[in-house]
Amino acid sequence: MWLIEKYVLSMAALRLISGMTEISAAILMLKYNQVEKALLINSSLAIVGPVVLITTTAIGVIGISDKISFAKMLWILAGVGCILYGIKSNG
Repeated sequence: MWLIEKYVLSMAALRLISGMTEISAAILMLKYNQVEKALLINSSLAIVGPVVLITTTAIGVIGISDKISFAKMLWILAGVGCILYGIKSNG
């Protein structure tokens, strides 16, 4: 029998929920069949992505916090910050 770490399970569960949210949004876009509503739904997803990224990374960092140095944790957090900055910056 497999023994799955609770941190890995939490991270995977969040990603599954995020994926189901994406699929649900696509189905809603097809159901409404209007560009305006599709853009509204798509814009709502812009909030979900970064929240899931931050949350799953935080869970992962907490899970390995006893195995890595504080400096490496800061590098991980800085990397996530750079990703978020790159996503939100206006080209």
